[in-house]
Amino acid sequence: MEKNGNNRKLRVCVATCNRADYSKLAPIMFGIKAEPQFFELDVVVLGSHLIDDYGNTYRMIEQDDFDINTRLHTIVRGEDEAAMVESVGLALVKLPDVLNRLKPDIMIVHGDRFDALAVATSAALMNIRILHIEGGEVSGTIDDSIRHAITKLAHYHVCCTRNAEQHLISMCEDHDRILLAGCPSYDKLLSAKNKDYMSIIRMWLGDDVKPKDYIVALQHPVTTDIKHSIKMFELTLDALISFNKRTLILFPNIDAGSKEMVRVMRKKGVEHHPNFRAVKHVPFDQFIQLVAHAGCMIGNSSCGVREVGAFGTPVINLGTRQIGRETGENVLHVRDADTQDKILQALHLQFGKQYPCSKIYGDGNAVPRILKFLKSIDLQEPLQKKFCFPPVKENISKDIDHILETQSALAVDLGGTNLRVAIVSMKGEVVKKNTQSNPKTYEERIKLILQMCVEAAAEAVKLNCRILGVGISTGGRVNPREGIVLHSTKLIQEWSSVDLRTPISDTLHLPVWVDNDGNCAALAERKFGQGKGLENFVTLITGTEDLLLVEGMSMKKEETVSAHHLIQAAKLGNAKAASILRTAGTALGLGVVNILHTMNPSLVILSGVLASHYINIVKDVIRQQALFSVQTVDVVVSDLVDPALLGAASMVLDYTTRRVQ
Repeated sequence: MEKNGNNRKLRVCVATCNRADYSKLAPIMFGIKAEPQFFELDVVVLGSHLIDDYGNTYRMIEQDDFDINTRLHTIVRGEDEAAMVESVGLALVKLPDVLNRLKPDIMIVHGDRFDALAVATSAALMNIRILHIEGGEVSGTIDDSIRHAITKLAHYHVCCTRNAEQHLISMCEDHDRILLAGCPSYDKLLSAKNKDYMSIIRMWLGDDVKPKDYIVALQHPVTTDIKHSIKMFELTLDALISFNKRTLILFPNIDAGSKEMVRVMRKKGVEHHPNFRAVKHVPFDQFIQLVAHAGCMIGNSSCGVREVGAFGTPVINLGTRQIGRETGENVLHVRDADTQDKILQALHLQFGKQYPCSKIYGDGNAVPRILKFLKSIDLQEPLQKKFCFPPVKENISKDIDHILETQSALAVDLGGTNLRVAIVSMKGEVVKKNTQSNPKTYEERIKLILQMCVEAAAEAVKLNCRILGVGISTGGRVNPREGIVLHSTKLIQEWSSVDLRTPISDTLHLPVWVDNDGNCAALAERKFGQGKGLENFVTLITGTEDLLLVEGMSMKKEETVSAHHLIQAAKLGNAKAASILRTAGTALGLGVVNILHTMNPSLVILSGVLASHYINIVKDVIRQQALFSVQTVDVVVSDLVDPALLGAASMVLDYTTRRVQ
């Protein structure tokens, strides 16, 4: 042995379910049988092989002189979706005893059939290594899903094309366990055409039929769209009848919908029509000769788009069953048809042509490669399958702090001068902020708000922030329950009875909260600021003042005078500005005293641009005017940079995560 980890023979079990997979598995089985010094072969036969209506095709395995170790009757008749499921279940019930008895080192499974899925599932659950033939290919119907499911169960892969190999790698399969061998059937196909064929043609189609003057038809139901595939089959038969050429037509496989297709054949009188020869099964060696010398093959069998390319025989591929398959130039696709005319035109275009031989699916040397691959399997390697996932950034998603940080809110602050939209994280970090001048008219303002929110939501995706909702802070009176601004300050013009919740929620498909900017500032302090953990406190906002122009102020032409300018003027020694600050600070202090007397808070937080200039004046007023019992209540300046935005965000974060702090 080359590398199987011990000196004994490799025990290989081949499971074959139908005539189609046997044509691919037989060359491998012959190769294994020819090297008894390396291999022991067990053959398990199940599925439609054992059903008379489908030709009792297990007999061709016996005719090839293989000992069938086990016959499993696994098909539940009915030929509908439920019967397919029940057949898988029956196979799963019967296979464990067989595998326990045989104890194979390797189970070889082919393709994309539901029977094969049962075999692969059983072997995987019983810790038997699986070699999957023909993985990575793409076609239509449920077969695609079954094929890829078997790929995920399999430990080793033999693929037929370069594209299939790349698909397996993309599916995170270990490149070292993938063999690009080509299709095993091509080992026989590429050397078959020159053998005697006239006797075979006469046997199946009649003595009067010449090469290139007959059609081979093979069409199966499409399990994901049975009704449409039956309609296509009716149109195919109508077209073949009209085309008036001798036709060998094979009965469909056992998939759901096959009974209906057989009924269509009988309704059209195909079995008794002089131009048709309807058969359940043709031995593979003879079938090769028939398609190699046909004037055309028509239907939706994988044989048409794969094996027939070896002979350059023209093919008409009908419907979606093989969509995605790699094909040679000999294949003409008719994806859909409402009448027989389109199929009839395709027959006129294709019939009798000869195309170059296609080697997309193999070069005739697949079996030697597969046998060498089998010998290289090290049975001492761990059985546990590993997937080769592409490199990714370090995964910290299981860190609870990371999860909380990525949960974010979209915060909107409608100020008298500016409109601000920010992405705020669970911890109060302003991840991204955009500021625009607040338009003067209602229409422009709504349009800008929506635009900025949409842009911020898109930016959040790039920043790996999951937006939980939108919080809006605005001046004036608000109905938070309805999300309506009842009446705004005079600084925000045309802003009364405005429904903010509906347009934003409809645009972003997110919940929306709206509240007054003062309340939002208090919410921000409770969640992120100095009010965190306190049962009761008061937040007072000190913001924009009335317009005031004083000497010593540095400002641009036409710029609105704000609180910032007032502070600047006072610092420059402007007596009028300093007087205004003292007067306002004293008035604020008296207001705080009244609050202390009536509400008895444990803390007073001054927020806004003027807070640091008022703090000492307010404390002086409290010492002079307040009752002794409340003079110890602390008054502090907020240390939050964006209390309005943070408060707007806190409405979202507290509610959507049910976290109250």
